Amino acid sequence: MAAAPLVHAQCGYSPRLCNSSRNGPVGSNSASCSPSSSSSSASSSSCSSLFGKSANRKSQGLRAQAMSTPTRESIVARRVDFNAQNEPDHLLVLVHGILASPSDWTYVESELRRRLGRNFLIYASSCNTYIKTFNGIDGAGRRLADEVMQVVQKTESLKKISFLAHSLGGLFARYAVSVLYSSNPPSSDQSDNNTGSANANSEKASSMHGMIAGLEPNTFITLATPHLGVRGRWQLPFLLGVPFLEKLAVPVAPFFAGRTGAQLFLTDGKANRPPLLLRMASDCEDGKFISALGVFRCRILYANVSYDHMVGWRTSSIRRETELVKPPRRSLDGYKHVVDVEYCPPVPSEGPHFPPEAAKAKEAAQNTPSIQNTLEYHEIMEEEMISGLQQLGWRKVDVSFHSALWPFLAHNNIHVKNEWLHNAGVGVVAHVADSLKQQESSPCISASL
Repeated sequence: MAAAPLVHAQCGYSPRLCNSSRNGPVGSNSASCSPSSSSSSASSSSCSSLFGKSANRKSQGLRAQAMSTPTRESIVARRVDFNAQNEPDHLLVLVHGILASPSDWTYVESELRRRLGRNFLIYASSCNTYIKTFNGIDGAGRRLADEVMQVVQKTESLKKISFLAHSLGGLFARYAVSVLYSSNPPSSDQSDNNTGSANANSEKASSMHGMIAGLEPNTFITLATPHLGVRGRWQLPFLLGVPFLEKLAVPVAPFFAGRTGAQLFLTDGKANRPPLLLRMASDCEDGKFISALGVFRCRILYANVSYDHMVGWRTSSIRRETELVKPPRRSLDGYKHVVDVEYCPPVPSEGPHFPPEAAKAKEAAQNTPSIQNTLEYHEIMEEEMISGLQQLGWRKVDVSFHSALWPFLAHNNIHVKNEWLHNAGVGVVAHVADSLKQQESSPCISASL
């Protein structure tokens, strides 16, 4: 039976890959690479970043109720007129994972301050600590959005925004940016009142393609985030791929992890309604999730290829099982345990669907779970989520702690949760810092989606 699409993305471009190289250091992919649009003029070329790309969408608006005053337009207008010679202009938001707190970022925050300099305001989110992470991805995402807006309103020098999120925090951040997203540029009256004409023109040009919290979106990075949920073989590795345990985890998850557990296992909501993670792979009535991610100049996924007991390689790197190949064992020069870097250009599609057979499989998975019907449901959902998220270009960075002293601590090693216990990940943090510096310094020309 034909299924109506959950979202129809307007993709008037043909993706192309420029100077894409695997096994290269972070600086090796710095050549310009962008999608081309038949409807765009030559002057509307794309980002000179390898993987950054802006979006020119017709979507409106803003869903956050807490952001009615002051408006994003007024924030941008004030910021343009602010003398920020000695003030940070780039907000980097750090988002922790499940049952965690801002203290998880102690080492990362210190290292990024040292490497990135005073131009960055590094802020570790504190609104979703510990058991608050069980209240649902949507609830946590809205709280994060409110917290980010409070920081933006208090720091008038800010012009850019980036996110660095670990584990479940990556899903919180994806939801938050959809709440913070606005495609509307500042009004002409406000722009005319700005004395800094050069800065005003820059802000206006950027906002034509979308803003996040009234700022120019720069880089979106996740570390070991379950973008496709944790349902399916080896998606939650500590279950050891045992079918019985994976089947048992589905009904048990909500008891231990609340609404968040049901959302991660794709059983949230009524049977005839798409699960939240599928909706988050689209632009829908819940939010402009793809549009919001699309306005970032670049999106980077760091994924553990093995030894991660919490998040599987497929879900953290948004890959199909057939796309997983044996990773190199040798680290990139200067970045210990970072073994591979690959740029995946956007793949045009109609976006994710929720066909009738998926609704039927979801109902069976909720009411009478069995190995067969849960497998069928997951296979449908995984393919649809990948189809939606691949509408955007991603840089995928594979990390392997096979040679570390404690490889089974990979999930916390990847962001050095504890400087003494998880210091195997210092090379990953260095790679993250250099990626942020590369995007901060590289020029960007507006592009069309």
